[in-house]
Amino acid sequence: MAYLLGVVLFALAILISVSLHEAGHMVTAKKFGMKVTRYFVGFGPTIWSFRRGETEYGLKAIPLGGFCKIVGMTPQDDDVSPADESRVMWRFPVWKRTVVMSAGSVTHFGLAIVALWLAAVFMGLPNPDFPATEEQARQEPAVVAVTDCVVVEYVARACEAGDPASPAAQAGLRDGDRILAVSGTPVDTWGDMLQAIRGADPGPATVRYERDGTTGTVEAELAAVQRPELGTDEGPLSTVAALGVGLRIEKPGMVTYGPIEAFGATGDYLRQMAVGTVEAMMRIPEKIPALWASITGAERDIDTPISVVGASRLGGEAVANDAWELFVLLFISLNFFVGVFNLLPLLPLDGGHIAIAWFEKARSWLYAVLGRPDPGRVDYFKLMPVTYAVLLIGGAFTLLTITADVVNPITLFSR
Repeated sequence: MAYLLGVVLFALAILISVSLHEAGHMVTAKKFGMKVTRYFVGFGPTIWSFRRGETEYGLKAIPLGGFCKIVGMTPQDDDVSPADESRVMWRFPVWKRTVVMSAGSVTHFGLAIVALWLAAVFMGLPNPDFPATEEQARQEPAVVAVTDCVVVEYVARACEAGDPASPAAQAGLRDGDRILAVSGTPVDTWGDMLQAIRGADPGPATVRYERDGTTGTVEAELAAVQRPELGTDEGPLSTVAALGVGLRIEKPGMVTYGPIEAFGATGDYLRQMAVGTVEAMMRIPEKIPALWASITGAERDIDTPISVVGASRLGGEAVANDAWELFVLLFISLNFFVGVFNLLPLLPLDGGHIAIAWFEKARSWLYAVLGRPDPGRVDYFKLMPVTYAVLLIGGAFTLLTITADVVNPITLFSR
């Protein structure tokens, strides 16, 4: 039930974001005097609507987005009445059209920034010093958290009846102990400890540790477990030794900030997202084969793109596991990504319309410098093949990601 609630809540959050995106276009267009005739949430048959002034507002049956109709977005629009000729969008200065067309992405950025600041103050943001990868974790001091048992098979689950007791617990090690050596092999980092344990045979081992500034030694009976090669998550399994401990990191994973400090933390996180978003978009072409492979039976790569379906499923997982911070960070990341993606200079994206507007202005300036007649506006009809190609590629990619998210979804809380 909690999972379903999370899916619905995240889908609703996406719908609200898209509706506010369109509201950004509408509000700025009206502010400049452009005529906006329709603003709807959803697509398809109209469920409910009302008219206020010259604009019809309403709700449609398919809650997969929204739209607003600004009269005369291009010179080729043929539904402009003579009375509206002076208010068509394409006649307005290029900077005003840029503001209107970018207002949707600015709204997404605004949502992300506000949500980030609130998260920084009330929930916390990921600690920048916290090890985010396994390689970073290996560089942490070998301070342990003692488990209750060891799971012999290679699965991620809690302890069950019949699982061998933790050798560390039986030997008397405690949470917070720092391992200094295993059977005479010096240990400094968590990676060193893993290597030392794997290098030992299951059975008796001498473990030297430090606790509250005092060193001590215990005899532990290392358990025999099945694991892949160290540093990998897949591949052939072999029998190796295990101490029954996890890495204990003293630095918290989430850090809260005061209202003023939160601005700096928000800026830092935004910069990280900007870099990550650009890198993710650049990797999209190389991830397509992996997406296809995941549909045909291969393991789903956690780094492959997801659709709104996949994002909603992750939102459901977050709520089901009481990980609301993940829910919020997913919402923030999605808004930021959509804001950036929508500004790409490709039709029919808003960035495509902005690019054309500035191309027209630059071309008019150049022709004036050369003493040649102004060539006028770009003919959108001539750009239709490119637009259709973008729609076809985008539609195919969306279908691919949705299929992968249904057939072989990414999951963060089980393996």
